[in-house]
Amino acid sequence: MTLQQLKYIVAIDRYRSFAKAADALGISQPTLSAMLVKLEDELDVRIFERSNKSVTPTIAGEKIIRQAERTIAEAERINELVSEDKGDVAGDLRLCVVSSIAPYILPKFIRFYTEDYPQVRLSIIELKGDAIQAELQQGHIDGAIATGGHAHPGILEIPLYTERFMVYLSADCWRKLPVFRPENLEHEKMWIMRDAQCLRDSAFSFCKARTKGRRVYEAGSIDTLIRIVDENGGFTIIPEMHLPFLSDAQRENVRRIEGDYLSQRRVSLYIREDYIRQAMLNTITKTLLRFMPEGMMEERIAKYGIRL
Repeated sequence: MTLQQLKYIVAIDRYRSFAKAADALGISQPTLSAMLVKLEDELDVRIFERSNKSVTPTIAGEKIIRQAERTIAEAERINELVSEDKGDVAGDLRLCVVSSIAPYILPKFIRFYTEDYPQVRLSIIELKGDAIQAELQQGHIDGAIATGGHAHPGILEIPLYTERFMVYLSADCWRKLPVFRPENLEHEKMWIMRDAQCLRDSAFSFCKARTKGRRVYEAGSIDTLIRIVDENGGFTIIPEMHLPFLSDAQRENVRRIEGDYLSQRRVSLYIREDYIRQAMLNTITKTLLRFMPEGMMEERIAKYGIRL
């Protein structure tokens, strides 16, 4: 049994296709199939059930694959230990960023990161929050940037920055008020972003106490919400980092929130508890500091970086 064989079965499990797994590994499909058969013969157990239409792990195969993932991760830690000891920042960095945060940080993050760390092979995927934990635990990604408060056993949360929410009002919706008080808009239309639980749990927390029977409409993006407000009236809530996306005229419709309401979200970096590449993690924070609004990053992170 070799690490190479273990990587092969992990790839087959991930892609559930011999052709896709072979392509990802850079080998031929017959070679991959032959290596799998060799491992199954050595272990005297069938790891995958395969047919013309599907490839699925057996019950025993599931256990073997999970152990293979742990074994590969531990083996890779040897190279990581050597790199950290030398002070090198190189190799792979696989990140995930949730879709409600990605539009605000990824464009500049990718540009600055690739400029500053050309020796790092950066790859980023965008997922919803509920898929991130599995990707981390299975070792498919090194870290994830998502809203705070979602750590699980074996996963470490490192707060990165805190972002305020602002209210975006229509032109005829209390624009003359210097601040926003939710009680002033009890009968106004409120527009909410679908699948953005971070909004519901923070800035929208006051919704629970509002009059029953109010009309709440849901949209799929902040841009859509803003256009709906412009056309139909009412209000919505936008993250602070969306302000640069607004026109000068639209910025006149933005108000801060006042009162006993949660009006911010914490954005955190999630890693496995056994992740050891401190220098690699600090390439993320240093890159964010290059373009984040002043004072938004966590003070400790801004001063000292991440210390594992």
